[in-house]
Amino acid sequence: MANTKAVNFAEIKANEGAPYAKPVQILDENGNVVNKDLMANFSDDLLVDLMKKMVWERALHEQTMSFSKQGRLGFYAPTWGEEASEMGTAAAFKKQDFLFPAYRDLPQLIQHGATVAQMYLWSKGHIKGNLFDARALRPQIIIGAQMVEMAGGALGIKKNGEEDTVAYAYTGEGGSSQGDTYEGMNFAGAFQAPAVFIIQNNGWAISFPRKLQTEAQTIAQKGVAAGIPGVQVDGMDVLACYEVAKEAREFAAAGNGPVLIETLTYRFGAHSSAGDDPSRYRTDEETKPWFDKDPLIRLRKYLTKKNLWSEDEEQKYIDECKQSFKEAMKEADSVEPEKVSDMLKRTFEVPTPDIKEQIKKYEEKESK
Repeated sequence: MANTKAVNFAEIKANEGAPYAKPVQILDENGNVVNKDLMANFSDDLLVDLMKKMVWERALHEQTMSFSKQGRLGFYAPTWGEEASEMGTAAAFKKQDFLFPAYRDLPQLIQHGATVAQMYLWSKGHIKGNLFDARALRPQIIIGAQMVEMAGGALGIKKNGEEDTVAYAYTGEGGSSQGDTYEGMNFAGAFQAPAVFIIQNNGWAISFPRKLQTEAQTIAQKGVAAGIPGVQVDGMDVLACYEVAKEAREFAAAGNGPVLIETLTYRFGAHSSAGDDPSRYRTDEETKPWFDKDPLIRLRKYLTKKNLWSEDEEQKYIDECKQSFKEAMKEADSVEPEKVSDMLKRTFEVPTPDIKEQIKKYEEKESK
């Protein structure tokens, strides 16, 4: 395979973080190759693997939304439309890396080592949903807070002398306006920690549009003040997302300091399962062009032309995935519900008098 680079992060850093004028793209929305040099970096096996990862995530979204509507889950943030941004970047990292996810990043966390059943338990609010055998924290609910955690984790990697290891975290463009994100970037930049900040710019912070969130021309340039090179990538192109994330990881792991990636993507559906209606704040004129850029469609077109993929193969794989998700939900449903007294016992290492009183109260109720 070739080794053509999509981004020269060292050059961007030397130019005080000036981002590239145009987002990195390899496949256009019609499945045509627009950068043959970068395309040479992809084997047939890698192309098929990235397609399967996106199909898996789309199926996970559909089945999980079905479970949510049945009242079998708690909070869930849909990922429909963001499969390339999430699976493309996630596939570029290694198992020894540390992931600091947000609540919309369950697919990446599963790819990094957690199980689907564990993530369903997390959605239910069960303690076992926070206990998984992966180098990752539990999904962060406080928007942007994972960026501070990740910066600290990256510094720990550096101080411990861990080789070929980075920390990486995701947030949306709305999260990039949070103070925690700026603090995390400044901290990582000051200590030249091996951190990769991934900002998924899906256009909307719930119902608040990107154009009103910041006057910055790009989210990528927000790293300038922290001395962090930033780059935009077509977030509907899984190949571009993978390539840029792979290069960012290599740059950070080599001791060159942190990197900021802005993926230009789109949330096709609601912000969360809580029930917001995106048609109340988005127009068809806005959404249609994004649906035409569906990440699965463009790679499907390309792979079909190369005889590497077919509709029958895809449907068979979807059916297999959804069956596995149903089994994962059965596993999650079979776990004994948590007792309020047990949750209270975990509130403090040494319970306060008030907590002790509440524990006793609930233990009496639960014993009946």
